[in-house]
Order: sequence, then C-alpha cells, then structure tokens
Amino acid sequence: MLKRVYNIYKLYKALIKKWRDRLVLVSLTIFTIWYVNCLPDELFNNSTSTVLLDKDGNLLGAKIAADGQWRFSPGKNIPSKFETCLLEFEDRNFHEHYGISIRGIGRAISQNVKHKRVVSGGSTITMQLTRIMRKNPARSIGEKIIEMLLATRMEIRFDKTEILNYYASNAPFGNNVVGLEAASWRYFGRNSNSLTWAESATLAVLPNAPGLIYPGKNHKRLLDKRNRLLKRLYDIKKIDETTYHLALSEPLPNKPLPLPQLAPHLLAKLIKEGYKGQTIQSTIDNNLQQKTAQLLQIHSDRLQENKIYNGAVMITSVKTGKVLAYIGNTTSANKEYSSDVDCICAARSTGSILKPFLYAKCGGWFNYS
Repeated sequence: MLKRVYNIYKLYKALIKKWRDRLVLVSLTIFTIWYVNCLPDELFNNSTSTVLLDKDGNLLGAKIAADGQWRFSPGKNIPSKFETCLLEFEDRNFHEHYGISIRGIGRAISQNVKHKRVVSGGSTITMQLTRIMRKNPARSIGEKIIEMLLATRMEIRFDKTEILNYYASNAPFGNNVVGLEAASWRYFGRNSNSLTWAESATLAVLPNAPGLIYPGKNHKRLLDKRNRLLKRLYDIKKIDETTYHLALSEPLPNKPLPLPQLAPHLLAKLIKEGYKGQTIQSTIDNNLQQKTAQLLQIHSDRLQENKIYNGAVMITSVKTGKVLAYIGNTTSANKEYSSDVDCICAARSTGSILKPFLYAKCGGWFNYS
C-alpha cells in the first residue's frame, strides 16, 4: 500500500515538473514575442503645428496643432547647450546605461525612505520617454516595471541621439507647450540654437514638473531649479565663472510670448494646399517681408481715408522666380473690413489683370533681384 502511494506521488511529481517546465517555456515564449513587438512602429502620432520658416530657418508664423498644443515637428538635432543641461539635470549616466540606471533607482529608494514619501522615481530619460509615449499613465510599481522593460527595448531599437531627439520633441514644457522648439519660441522668442546657457537650463528643468512649474507659475521655484543647475554646470567646468555669473543675472520669462505672425496669408494658403501640420521652409526673406509690410501699411493708411481698405504685395526675384515677400492684405481699424482675405489669390477683373502690362508699357519696370 505504501509503495503504491509512493509510486503515485512520484508520478504526480513528474507530471507537475513536466507541466511546470512547459508553463515556463510557454511563458518565456509569450514574453519574448511581447518584448520584441512591445514598441509601436511609430512612437508618436500626435498632431503637430503648421510652422512656416523663412529662407534662413527663422520663424515667420505657426498655427496651433489640432489638439490645442503648440507642438512643432521633430527636429534633426539637439543644441549642445540644451543637451548638456538636460543630461546633467535628468540623467547623468545616459550614455552609459541601457535604459535603466541601477544607481538612479538606488538613489531614489534611499531618498524616498529618508523623506518617508516619494520624492524621486529614479527614471532615466529613456524611461521618461516611454511614459510620455504611453500618455502618462497613473504611477504604480507595475507601471514602473513596464517602463523599465520598454526602456530596455527602446535602447536596442534606437541609438542615444534618436532617443534624445524623441524626448526633446515630445516632452511637456508647461502650459500647452510641447517639445523644445515650440518652448524656445514661446518662452524666449527665438529658435533653440540661439538659446543662452541660462535659457537652456530653464528649459531643461521644465519637463520634470511641467504642470507645477513653468514661466508664469511658481517663479521662485523655477528660478531656484535653474540656478542649481547652473551651479552644477559651473562646478563640473562646463561653463566658466564669467558665463556662470552672467547666466545667474538673466531674468526668467514671466509668461509665454506670442509667436511671430509675419506671413499669415501665406501660412493659410499653404494649409489649404495640404501642408497642415508640417514645417515648411519657404524662400521668404524675413527682413524684406517686414519692410514690405511696413511700407504697405503706411500706404494703406492713407488710402483708407478714401474707403480703400485692401492692399497686397508679392515680391519675386526676376533671376530665380523665388517669392521673397508675400503680404496678402493690410490691417484696418474698420470693423466692417476683414484682413483675412488673401488679395494675392483673390479673383481679379480683366482690367485689373492688364494693369501691370499697361504700367510696363509706360516705362515703369523695376528690376528687383
């Protein structure tokens, strides 16, 4: 009897081991399949702002994205100043780890235990990028584990430069500003390549808590964060003493700035032609565009006394045929008048079309190039 029971026990144990091994194998297979395919083909499919640039890459105008965010199309590279500031503030071992920083996690656990609350998450930039990609789900231990797994997969799929570009293009910077380039224009009125050390440091600390600290909100906390980062850069000799003190003296922006609107009719025309959500490099000369707009408005102000409210100018190069300035209409204080109409594209009568030829016949040619 005992022998029979023992034999049944051995058979049961063998079956359990067999099924356990099978379960482990199946689980590993399922996990491997999930891990290989855990990242979407396209990390981000958010709508982007329509951005119009002049011939030198300066901003002429932009239209907000469909979801109400100022989000420019991803850039090809990150300015060195911003990259230095970002890595020193968020992830000093970025170029050494594979998505997870054991040192960072250990430091976060130590800080959280010391303060008896969560003060640090120990997330690398890659982990933060996976969180942004997943629309910032509620924080939990399970979510942190998923972030770690996705981060290691992301490190296999992309190189460090690509990861930084994805982060800089999709990180939140407070208000409804997303991405470095949009933040640079909204907070400092110029592109990210022109930022100072102080401005770069300011933007580098914003994604850490974009809902709590940004220009116009919690000014002192933002200033303290920026200055601590500048002190760190000085201590590790990334900036010299003169640069450090000059950076400390730079004021913070008080609120987001309005974006330039130097060619609104051209921007609207391009959106209608199918360029919505894209960054468009035009042939417009920024200086010529502004001077032309000023001269047209001066001329229009005089004509408005005779109830003439519309005016437009388009300047092209005779040599190349490129459009150098595009002013679709003037502005007026008259409430019945709308400056939204693009007079350059508006239908003309036959007599109006012939006017340039009559002007030319009278010897009025000017050779602009």
